[in-house]
Amino acid sequence: MSEFWIYFNIGIKHVLNIGAYDHVLFLIALTIPYAFKDWRRLLLLISLFTVGHTLALVLSVYEIVYIKSNLIEFIIPITILVVAIFNLFTAGKNNKNESISLIAFVTLFFGIIHGLGFSNYFKTILPGKSADKLLPLTEFALGIETAQIIVVFVVLIISYIVQTFFRFSKRDWTLVMSAFIIGVIIPLVIQSPIWRR
Repeated sequence: MSEFWIYFNIGIKHVLNIGAYDHVLFLIALTIPYAFKDWRRLLLLISLFTVGHTLALVLSVYEIVYIKSNLIEFIIPITILVVAIFNLFTAGKNNKNESISLIAFVTLFFGIIHGLGFSNYFKTILPGKSADKLLPLTEFALGIETAQIIVVFVVLIISYIVQTFFRFSKRDWTLVMSAFIIGVIIPLVIQSPIWRR
């Protein structure tokens, strides 16, 4: 049981790490267009993100896929930027029902990208034999899912407060938060080591 908590905690800390806030920014961008009444859809999306993240770790840990870390560290902010820009164009529009399958697929794909970003570190902390790696991966995935639910819940509470007590419309809240996320992410894209060759 103590080993379960080790990898479960690593999963939680991976998401809630202040120094690596890209995961939280992605979750914020994913959550801001929604409200508490959309909890089923949000749970589906964050679970798909976890599945993608875990799939990437499996592929990397078992050395099926290898991608240079510089490339992944460049693509991760791009995924956040894409979601934030999508929010700008769809803010206030009631097309969430029509595009859920596209959003679900993109969320799964972005989960794979974010998982690849963490895979090199994760490989260094796993036990040696292939048979010993699957359980820690599952425990880690449960930690990630738990932390993501916490982040989404906090964002939904803040959204509710801002829209109810400060009289922000859902559209304005989505636009302001998406613009903020874009403002944080663009410098990360510009400063990426991929530009220095």
